[in-house]
Amino acid sequence: MTTSSASRKSTRWALGVAGAVMCAIGLVLLFLLMQATNNRELYERHYAWLFGLNVLVAVALSLVLLWMAVRLALRWKQRKFGSRLLFKLAAIFGLVGVIPGLLIYVVSYQFVSRSIESWFDVKVEGALSAGVNLASVTLETIANDMANSTRTASQQLTQVSDAGAGLVLERIREQLGATDVVLWNDAGVAVASAGTSLLELSPVRPSSQQLRSLRSGLKVMANIEGLDEVAASSTRENIDSVHVKVLALVSNPRLELLAERRFLQASIPLPRALVTNALAVQDANREYQERALARQGLQRMYIGTLTLSLFLAVFGAVLLAVLLGNQLARPLLVLAQGVRDVARGDLTPKIALQSKDELGGLTRSFALMTQQLLDARTAVDKSMIEVKAARTNLQTILDNLTSGVLVLDDRWHVLSINPGATRILRMPMAIYIGRKLEDVPGLSTLADMVREQFDIFLGERGADTGRDRWQQVLELSLDHVSSGQDGEAAQGKTTLVVRGAELPQSRRLIVFDDISEIVSAQRSKAWAEVARRVAHEIKNPLTPIQLSAERLAMKLTDKLELPEQALLNRSVKTIVDQVAAMLRLVNEFRDYARLPAAELQPVDLNALVSDLMQLYGEENVQVPVRAELDGLAPLVAGDAQQLRQVIHNLVQNAQDATLQQAEALGIAPAPVEISTQWIESSKRVRLSICDSGAGFPPHILQRAFEPYVTTKVRGTGLGLAVVKKIADEHGARIDLANRMDNGIVQGAQVSLSFVPVNTEAP
Repeated sequence: MTTSSASRKSTRWALGVAGAVMCAIGLVLLFLLMQATNNRELYERHYAWLFGLNVLVAVALSLVLLWMAVRLALRWKQRKFGSRLLFKLAAIFGLVGVIPGLLIYVVSYQFVSRSIESWFDVKVEGALSAGVNLASVTLETIANDMANSTRTASQQLTQVSDAGAGLVLERIREQLGATDVVLWNDAGVAVASAGTSLLELSPVRPSSQQLRSLRSGLKVMANIEGLDEVAASSTRENIDSVHVKVLALVSNPRLELLAERRFLQASIPLPRALVTNALAVQDANREYQERALARQGLQRMYIGTLTLSLFLAVFGAVLLAVLLGNQLARPLLVLAQGVRDVARGDLTPKIALQSKDELGGLTRSFALMTQQLLDARTAVDKSMIEVKAARTNLQTILDNLTSGVLVLDDRWHVLSINPGATRILRMPMAIYIGRKLEDVPGLSTLADMVREQFDIFLGERGADTGRDRWQQVLELSLDHVSSGQDGEAAQGKTTLVVRGAELPQSRRLIVFDDISEIVSAQRSKAWAEVARRVAHEIKNPLTPIQLSAERLAMKLTDKLELPEQALLNRSVKTIVDQVAAMLRLVNEFRDYARLPAAELQPVDLNALVSDLMQLYGEENVQVPVRAELDGLAPLVAGDAQQLRQVIHNLVQNAQDATLQQAEALGIAPAPVEISTQWIESSKRVRLSICDSGAGFPPHILQRAFEPYVTTKVRGTGLGLAVVKKIADEHGARIDLANRMDNGIVQGAQVSLSFVPVNTEAP
């Protein structure tokens, strides 16, 4: 099942659940409304949340209806297939539900409004108001009578002192029927009392306002106390506590201005029947007013319930329209969605309705067609994956080829390269992709040769010669390589064997290999054979020549005059010296041609260099030698005797170059530096010898390891050739370069990189 179908199913479930919940809430509200109508206390207690729940349900239904309307409008605006049908069905069912509902709503609204208003009669309300007023007037009249009685009784205290007031107060209490009588002085202090106040430590003192009113001319004042507390209580247990508290000014017959005033306070209980009737009238009036006030809420509740019923009817009608419309339009919508998915390239399995009508059959046929398309595309994708895998394998092969590969278009632009081309040509060829081969620095010779060979090859192919590729050897100058590591300059020529073939779409394939080492090895082998033969042919006559010259000198010296003797001795000496030089040359030829095989054993280069340094002390040489040894350098596999010869030859060459340069500049010679270094990244031990000479000329640098190539006047050119041969026997890499500083040659450097016995660093 697709995501869209699952989403539509979830939407239908959500609509169904929402409709059921809304209907349940509406039924619950109707039930609570009936219960609240019959039970006033229940109605009063739950009015707030009943009303709020009505509003919440109405808002929820409104939002649902609004969401459905917006959803239909969006479908209409987006011109989705089936939206017009859904809109028509929703409108029809909505009108069917709304019009009768509105009619019932209007009639019910009028009925509820007028019926509730008729429940309350104006005459009853007037009678209750009159009863409340009558009770209030009666209580006030009784309170005034008690106040006058208390005022009259206070005359008995006119001639009585504070000390004798107790008996008089008891008599007044009995006369008035009071529960408590207290005599207060002008300072608000109780002078004497009778009744319940005798049991109190500090009777309730009249307020300052009351005392001030009596001093200002008011003779007596009365207040009804306890009535509000009893009215607020629902049990009416303290109805006997309702009383009239009277405060009267006791007249003073003396006319002194400073005579102290006294006040008589009496608490007189009201008749129980009177209080009961007054409270009953008050309760009845309050209950009537509460009912009158609640009728607005009851009316709103009825109207809200009717409104909710209308919303439920409209909601049910629209929901029914949507559900029925979906059932009718679902096959068409499924087909329309499937067509859109196929147009987007989505060929996942489509929904196939199981209904037996024509629309269901159409959906099943469409699903079958989509499945067939998916199978076809899966087969194509599988083929593309296989092609991509083959291309990846080919690229992996090209990346790991030692040969260089270039692909050019018909206009000689570089289309692709492999790492082998970058390594052989010693330049980052990837940055030149898209440019012409002849525009790449240093490759113009290669570009001209490739263009010429392709012109010949394509011309011969037209003559049907049967050749499918061409091949040519080219010596390519690498002067474009400006600098190497550690400021070294590497220049020279590389011998390439270049092959070319034509690719589809008029593209050119160039494959080339670096055969410089092979050519060099061939030359070395040829020179070794020449050296062997020359040594054999020349050495034999040298000894007789030397012996003959010495015999001539011995036989003729005594027979010649002094001038002739001197000439003879010089000539013989010249012959002997030249024979000795030729013997040395022959021995070097022999050593180069018959270099013994290396016996590889673990060798400590640091110890070997330290041993050789004893031969190059400052007292023994003109050019000092300085060693810098790396203590981390491990043992290497080598022949100690041959390595000693290599180091000795390189140090001798470095001293000669440094001394020659120092004499040319008229300065003291700088020391020759010999160093060892453990290279962690390449797992190699590097042995380097650096001098401060004039460096190697470019034409020497590119063929320095070939025999008889030298810059020395009396050199044989076999030193570096022997070093190269020994390095090859040890599997070591030898690098020869000029040391550069700001583009100026500061000397030469020869480096040999050996594989350690244990490739792990110490």
